[in-house]
Amino acid sequence: MRLLEEGTTDRNERAEALARDDRAVRLYVERFGDVLTDAGMPRLAGRVFAQLLADDDGRMTSTELTESLGVSPAAISGAIRYLAHAMLIGKERERGSRRDVYVVQTDAWHTAMLSRDRLLTQMEASVRSGLEAVGPDTQAGRRLQLTVEYFDYLFEKMESIRTGWEERKAEVIRDWPTDH
Repeated sequence: MRLLEEGTTDRNERAEALARDDRAVRLYVERFGDVLTDAGMPRLAGRVFAQLLADDDGRMTSTELTESLGVSPAAISGAIRYLAHAMLIGKERERGSRRDVYVVQTDAWHTAMLSRDRLLTQMEASVRSGLEAVGPDTQAGRRLQLTVEYFDYLFEKMESIRTGWEERKAEVIRDWPTDH
């Protein structure tokens, strides 16, 4: 919390500090980390992601993550690599320092899902070539044809999800204070 003159704080920061319950935040990090693990994410990567989401500015160094989660720097490194590859977090340099800062964007899920578009396109092309290889009138061909159709359906829906989300997001954040 930034201190201003004689121990006073910025009004928004004071309200946030009063509203933030560190114990509840730690429990949230563990619970959401478990949910992400159940969904297939490595356990520590889930905890790191949850910790970054819960951090006020969504920016933490490896040392801060190590201390807040009580794990080794090597473990944090692996989790960071996983999350960066999944495009759920980014890495920046701390100004005036050589330290890396790991950052979660406000709209991390949307960004990560959009990055899957390229992977799905590659999967669809690969399945389509498999369809040509096995022939469309075989049992395998029908299975692969259904997969190609599913990808086509998914691509159609993803476009409407993209535009719908942009409209919804604008509505949700319209009255939020601007970050500084």
